[in-house]
Order: sequence, then structure tokens, then C-alpha cells
Amino acid sequence: MAKRRGRQKPQPREDERSKFRLNDQIRIPEIRLVGDNMEEISQVAGKDIEAGVYNTRLVLDWARQLEMDLVEISPNADPPVVKIIDFNKFLYEKKKREKEIKAKAVKTVVKEIRFGPNTDEHDFEFKLRHAQGFLEEGAKVKAYVHFRGRTIVFKDRGELLLLRFLKELEDYGAAEALPKMEGRRMTVIVQPKKGKSK
Repeated sequence: MAKRRGRQKPQPREDERSKFRLNDQIRIPEIRLVGDNMEEISQVAGKDIEAGVYNTRLVLDWARQLEMDLVEISPNADPPVVKIIDFNKFLYEKKKREKEIKAKAVKTVVKEIRFGPNTDEHDFEFKLRHAQGFLEEGAKVKAYVHFRGRTIVFKDRGELLLLRFLKELEDYGAAEALPKMEGRRMTVIVQPKKGKSK
């Protein structure tokens, strides 16, 4: 009877490792050594070592003496470029940098607010408060008047409504452009004022 195989846990770290060739996986005879730790390498080599092309076995020996890893960072170069580094620390720093880049990338959220051409005062105020809240949170607001059936004849009413909406939001944001028709909708996008978002 065949053994039941248990579900294997994913190992993201191994995936990250597989993107690089390390130590004995680097089988090419010569490599180009670079890095900021040439002084340390010179100490174990017993002579001044500068960035340049060396015998792979020799560089691997230096890495072992430093209790570090020989990591191929540019496999397509001729010869491939390597560094002697602490690979786990390198992965940690790389992950940290990627996280910082991701955090700095601004995520733009667009919230939609829908009006009808005959929106009453109470409904307008209610939607206006929502829009103010969204803009304070740093989101963009896409407001539109939807014209159903014969209401398309009230385009001017829709435009006035959106212009009033923009006027009321002056302290919170500014329109990217004037209201414009898109099919049966008249749309305007308001972006938050810089420094207004929390």
C-alpha cells in the first residue's frame, strides 16, 4: 500500500535561496570578486586583495575561512560577478529594502460617490460629508451624476451639482479636471490636498 504523503510546508526562504548560486554551486573556473570587505579577505588570503578576476576554488577557500558564503550576484557577466558575504544577512537586508520600497509606493484609493440629477439637499449633504472624510484619509473621490432614461436632458443640472460639490470641497481637495460626460455619466475626480491626509 502506498504511503500517504503529508502536506509539505512551503519554504519561501528556499525559493529566495534558489535565485542565487552559492559556494560549491559555482562551478566556473574563474570569477570576478567584488565587495566592500576586501580588507577582511586580504587578512585571510595573507596578501592584498582587490576587486578582480580570481580562481573560483581560491575565492571559495577565502569565503570558508571567513565563515561566509560565496554568492554569485551577476551570473550573466563574463566572468560571473561574486561577493563573499553572510548570505542570510544579505537576504534579510534585501527583504528589508523591498519592504521599504513597498511602503514608500503610494497606494491611491479611489472612492466613488454617485448622484442623480435630482439629488435633494439632505442626500447632497450626506454624500458631501462622506467625500470630505475620504479626502481627509488621502483617497481620491470620483463623483458622478448618472442620467437614466430621459433625465439626460438635465445635463446642465448635473453639471451645476458637481460644480457645487467641488466648491464645497475646496478646503479638502481639488478637481483634476472640470466635469465631463462619459456615456450617461458626468464625472469629476477630486484629489486630496497635500498634507491633508492623516
